[in-house]
Amino acid sequence: MTASLPLPYVVFGVTGRTGAAAADALLRAGLAVRVVVRDPAQGRPWAERGAQVAVADLTDLSSMTKALNQARGAYVVSPQHYNREDLFEIADLIADTTARAAVAAEVPRLVALSSIGADRESATGWIGMNRIFEQRLGATGIPTAFLRAAYFMENWMPLVGYAMCSGTLPTFLAPAQRAIPMVATVDVGSAAAALLQEERTATSIVTLSGPKDYAPNDVAAVISASLRKPVDVAVLPEAEWPNALADARFSKAALAGFAEMTRSLNDSHIDIKSDPNAVEWAGTTTLERVIAA
Repeated sequence: MTASLPLPYVVFGVTGRTGAAAADALLRAGLAVRVVVRDPAQGRPWAERGAQVAVADLTDLSSMTKALNQARGAYVVSPQHYNREDLFEIADLIADTTARAAVAAEVPRLVALSSIGADRESATGWIGMNRIFEQRLGATGIPTAFLRAAYFMENWMPLVGYAMCSGTLPTFLAPAQRAIPMVATVDVGSAAAALLQEERTATSIVTLSGPKDYAPNDVAAVISASLRKPVDVAVLPEAEWPNALADARFSKAALAGFAEMTRSLNDSHIDIKSDPNAVEWAGTTTLERVIAA
């Protein structure tokens, strides 16, 4: 008689930072993992590490159900299509397909990547897509941990590159001296892996920040210390945002969503402490470490 193999944890988003970090943490813990990719080639590095590989389209119910079958739990994400005018409609389709597939596959537990501000009903821009994801998954009745991450430290990377060359750090966040919660994506993945391994039977909300809050002035100071030369901060007025983001090739709808989200970050409408039902977690990775890397 042969022993049955342990059921895997299914991890989406392994071509991105948080999914890769979650899969890495689970594999390092010696646990069975199944990564879900759209292109088989993207799964080869994970297969070499011993992970199962499933190929699925996030909008296709059949392939999604197959990817989630016989799972111990799953980390699910909804990638956002900033180049499309219908990005909110695509987000709703992905959320609906993920929810229906999880029910069909009888997944016992989910961890879903979300964002601070997802508790707000309006005026959150892009974060509205995370709210849709939460609502669709919440309606399934599957125990789900909604992992509401703070502002990603990695969001600074393109601006850090500019600051290294020019000596000026441009920022959309204002005022420059106001600190907000930020988190490294590696800590998001580690938190997702930890939540997957919990045996909770109820849905929960976890907000995740880093070890401390940072202001744009702090980011400039970190860069300045690394370069050993002064780095100034330039707060970009909203009228300049479209030109500053031209290389990102955002659709008009995406640009409008970014602007609304950023305004709400700046006026504290989006606040990590706005949902009294959330449990607060903190990662350990500092901004200094992210920028140094």
